[in-house]
Amino acid sequence: MASARVGTQVPHKLLTNPEELSAIYKEYSVFPTLSKACVGPEVTSQYGGKYCNIYTEWTQRDLERKEHVKFCRQYITFYDNKSVVYSGPSGNCTEIKGELLSSESRSGALKAVVREVTSNTEKKHFLEIWSRNCKIKSIDLTALEKHGKVYEDDEFGCLVWSHSETHILYVAEKKCCKTESFFQTKPPELSSVEEEEECMRPDKKVKPIKGDQFVFYEDWGENLVKKSIPVLCVLDIESNNISVLEGIPDHISPGQAFWAPGDTGIVFIGKWHDPFRLGSKLCTNRRSALFYVDLTGGKCELLSSDVNAVRSPRLSPDFCRIVYLEEDALGPHRECARLCMYDWYTKKTSVVLETIHRPREDGFTGIFSLTLPMYCWSSDSERVVLDTNQRSRQVLLEVNITSGAVKCLTKELAEGSWALLTIDRDLMVVRYSSPNCPPNLKVGFLPSAGKEEEISWVSLEKVEPFSDIEWKIISLTPPSEHENVKYPGLDFEAILLKPTNVHEGSYVPLIVSPHGGPHSAFVTEWMLRYAFFCRIGFAVLLVNYRGSTGFGQDSILSLPGNVGKQDVLDVQYAVEYILKPEAIDAEKIAVAGGSHGGFLSCHLIGQFPAFYKACVSRNPVINIATMFGTTDIPDWTVVEAGFEYKADSVLSSSAWSEMLKKSPIVYASQVKTPVLLALGENDRRVPCHQGIEFYRILKARGVPVRLLWYPGSNHALADVDAEADCVMNQALWIIQHLKC
Repeated sequence: MASARVGTQVPHKLLTNPEELSAIYKEYSVFPTLSKACVGPEVTSQYGGKYCNIYTEWTQRDLERKEHVKFCRQYITFYDNKSVVYSGPSGNCTEIKGELLSSESRSGALKAVVREVTSNTEKKHFLEIWSRNCKIKSIDLTALEKHGKVYEDDEFGCLVWSHSETHILYVAEKKCCKTESFFQTKPPELSSVEEEEECMRPDKKVKPIKGDQFVFYEDWGENLVKKSIPVLCVLDIESNNISVLEGIPDHISPGQAFWAPGDTGIVFIGKWHDPFRLGSKLCTNRRSALFYVDLTGGKCELLSSDVNAVRSPRLSPDFCRIVYLEEDALGPHRECARLCMYDWYTKKTSVVLETIHRPREDGFTGIFSLTLPMYCWSSDSERVVLDTNQRSRQVLLEVNITSGAVKCLTKELAEGSWALLTIDRDLMVVRYSSPNCPPNLKVGFLPSAGKEEEISWVSLEKVEPFSDIEWKIISLTPPSEHENVKYPGLDFEAILLKPTNVHEGSYVPLIVSPHGGPHSAFVTEWMLRYAFFCRIGFAVLLVNYRGSTGFGQDSILSLPGNVGKQDVLDVQYAVEYILKPEAIDAEKIAVAGGSHGGFLSCHLIGQFPAFYKACVSRNPVINIATMFGTTDIPDWTVVEAGFEYKADSVLSSSAWSEMLKKSPIVYASQVKTPVLLALGENDRRVPCHQGIEFYRILKARGVPVRLLWYPGSNHALADVDAEADCVMNQALWIIQHLKC
């Protein structure tokens, strides 16, 4: 198949000059990404019209400063009877500096900000309270020494106003005991009178613990380094008093908290950390449950099942119900979630939506959201709105919590991807993008039940798609010889991007990219890396092999035990499938991926050694067996190899053997393709020794190989300078070895 067109194809002209490439990357990097939106209180004008302000936060790459810049912008929206009359920006963008967290009170009168300030090389945290146009409080949290650093992450962190707007809830690291050497020089001992006076002081110094300087403390892994023991903290705004809540069971770590109805207590997610902590980032399978701690008696009560994994609890506007997502614990890291509901007054838990094993007749494939939006309820407290990927597209769904009926709010709209930022008084603020269109901010009112097709979207920022990039979704059915016996009849998809400025009769070089996870997915959204490659002249094939999210639970369950085979064959089949109808140069195909995508890239060049002419692999899994003892997710190595993970089990020799058999390292002797490796020095998920292991073997065998080492970068290689350098080097490596 690869040689069918040799002699007849005309190569497509690529941009190859590094200066031209860097200019295009700069051009594309200016497009910001929406990260947050808040709807202000409703205002009635003197003429009777209604309007509200919408506060948004964006992030943008700053190549000169080598950092992600965060900025805010406000918009004003006029509406009448749930119909947007006018919406547009109000003022210019303003850069946000040092903000870790921010939260407006529901009345809109107050705003809380946790800010990090560097003073004499020391990073300090301040909690600020703002009232309209001035800062009325600034509390030095570091100086108070009630706790450690404030958690700003999505796994545990929160900043929530009480319903009375008199208290603020947040999560921080538990205050740790000071330690010192056995040989620490001691100050002169106090006299008995001085010692008694010291003991009576409210801020008396606690004696350091000798010999504990180098004791190992677990943390929650990748992106959560040095976060070990979270505690719930409450600030009384009037008194400035900060309380660290007691009553939380010692075996769980609290987070994702909010105030219970009536401010009687705190509802939170508690994650089990016994017998030891596992990496939590992007791992929705960690054993956890919904809890309530009473603020008067300190009693902690379990509200959900305690054998599953739960996340994203959200309280309804009428304060009666809490919805949350639930999965099985310690299986694949991402699964199809159940939508559950706890009734605050009847104390009963129910399942609104069960796990979807196969796509339904109406096309619904299940819920695969990492989180629910912070505000996701309709104003009548009868429906929940969320975004999730359905196959290769991210859509907005409305779920009726009584009937469980699911309606897609974006089914008949543009084929890009939609994300709900917030919904307030039924006004939805969403982000829309596609592979050839950068993120666009839109608003629209959620119609009453049964009239969802009447929804009308208004763009607040008009962004035009790039006319020189085209894309489409390709549906694929694996051949019978690749069928999964236990889970037959599954299909998968790929997203194909192509340059439009191709002369008739020309054939385009191709970059194949399988995603990481493996239980994640590419969706039809704006992706800087792939838009850049398409712009400079490559076609790009993004493969959602069987095991990807968005295709039902059976698709996910089909992959554990079959990694290195089923996913590899799916990617290869997708590539060969598009060679028939598409104008692709079969002699100029490269493969590139990160994490599990890097795992697949290295498998493909080993199992199909003559097919790919260049390979780029970012933080790849090379040897599952050696990864087990060094990663923050050892359960991943066991489950994906096809075994049940138990923390107290000792792996058998047959398990170790299977891990090795499923790894790219076993095909290293067959690799001929030039390989570029990109490794993050601080990668806790796939430690860099994995890539080094592959590098040494290839170098010893004379295979062209180059290694990029990024100090301080972690698994995602998302630091602005690391990401830009990696993309540029990837482009130049592929251009060089495809002889473009």
